[in-house]
Amino acid sequence: MNKYIAEFIGTFFLVLTIGLTATHTPAGVIAPLAIGAVLMVMVYAGGHISGAHYNPAVSLGVLIRGKLNAGDFVPYLIAQIAAAALAAVVTNYFHKGMDPLTAMVPFRGPTLLAEFLFTFALVYVVLNAATAEGTSGNSFYGLAIGMTVMTGAFAVGNISGGAFNPAVAVGITMMGVVGWAHIWMYLVANFGAAVVAALVFNMINPPLQTTPIATDEPPYQTPP
Repeated sequence: MNKYIAEFIGTFFLVLTIGLTATHTPAGVIAPLAIGAVLMVMVYAGGHISGAHYNPAVSLGVLIRGKLNAGDFVPYLIAQIAAAALAAVVTNYFHKGMDPLTAMVPFRGPTLLAEFLFTFALVYVVLNAATAEGTSGNSFYGLAIGMTVMTGAFAVGNISGGAFNPAVAVGITMMGVVGWAHIWMYLVANFGAAVVAALVFNMINPPLQTTPIATDEPPYQTPP
């Protein structure tokens, strides 16, 4: 249960920060910086408990890689999506009385490609920085993960909204940033990218790096 609570808390603050910095106010450079920073600190906070996925696509990648107990996968997804939904409700409450958002209309091809590329980058970084034996015990994994999301938000946030995360996609849809008719693009691109990233990790890393750990251990390596 502790793992699921940690996943809920981290995902909640990630989606809440996205909602409060990137919706009703002109965010400029603030939103990507804030989003990357909150993800970084929440990864450091929860990494030793749950692995700090905060993202169903990351959970899928870690599962394929062999660092997540299969029995934890669905509870992780439930915790992450529930947290995103609650964050959206809180965001909408804070913005009550403001002019309603005009939902962006993401173009299918660019959105699918943008979400695929940077979700791939995120899951690839997570697997190599936080689950590989060669980087075990490092102290930079949270910074690497947070900066990957920050970079993606700067690079393609104006193209796809910069979700890179199915839970975030649920959250921003509930906030009115995108319409429900478009959420499939995020789910397909994000989960597809996670599968490819995990397969690439397993292909390019030596066998020692890809040996699964016992399922009762935390899925991420954490610094001493």
